[in-house]
Amino acid sequence: MAKETGRKLIAQNKKARHDYLILDTYECGLVLTGTEVKSLRQGRASLVDGFGQLDGGEAWLHNVHIPEYSQGTWTNHSARRKRKLLMHRAEIDKLIGKLQESGLTLVPLQLYFKDGKAKVEMALAKGKKEYDKRQTLREKQDRREAERAVSAARRRQRA
Repeated sequence: MAKETGRKLIAQNKKARHDYLILDTYECGLVLTGTEVKSLRQGRASLVDGFGQLDGGEAWLHNVHIPEYSQGTWTNHSARRKRKLLMHRAEIDKLIGKLQESGLTLVPLQLYFKDGKAKVEMALAKGKKEYDKRQTLREKQDRREAERAVSAARRRQRA
């Protein structure tokens, strides 16, 4: 069997970018069982309620839903178990200091395979207030309208 290369996206947490201000991102490996990997290869996972936590100098991923493997037997995993994140010691030490600040949390953004290995992109994030969410949405709409106006002007110019 040929080695897998490149990046294959499995799950994305779009709501995280809406609900949080992303300060920094980290690529982490995951400690998984065999049936979890097989379930991920089928493209089944949900990051919606997931969060990261540092405990005893180790990073853990909680509440990420990886459904049971359909052909699995008694060796199947539980869908929402906590999974260990593989990070460099320097990154964990840096995060310990930052997470003690108020309002900062670890949020999973993407779950993907990179060269055949399961990875998760974790973000150090700060929760947005309701007015921040509205402001972000307004800026996005203004940017779209400006792009439409520019493209319409270019079309008229060509004609």
